[in-house]
Amino acid sequence: MPVDGVLDLHFFAPRDIESVVEEYIRAALEAGLPEIRLIHGRGIGVQRRTVHAVLKRHPAVETFWDAPESHLGATVARLAGGRGGGAAS
Repeated sequence: MPVDGVLDLHFFAPRDIESVVEEYIRAALEAGLPEIRLIHGRGIGVQRRTVHAVLKRHPAVETFWDAPESHLGATVARLAGGRGGGAAS
């Protein structure tokens, strides 16, 4: 999968979301990305909670927030060790 800073999780089975997010964080760090956007959709919030749980416990995630323009359909995470500047939260 390309590591361009945006990952659409709609293409993955719910049972795989946790491992996919963890692997994407690893790949983003290797690519030197300062920020990633994870698109999980709005629905009833199950995917969002899974994504937030992974981000909360991952040591390379400095902070994360709901992307305001997505109405809770995406989460942005700032990564420690990424190159460049990220958006302020």
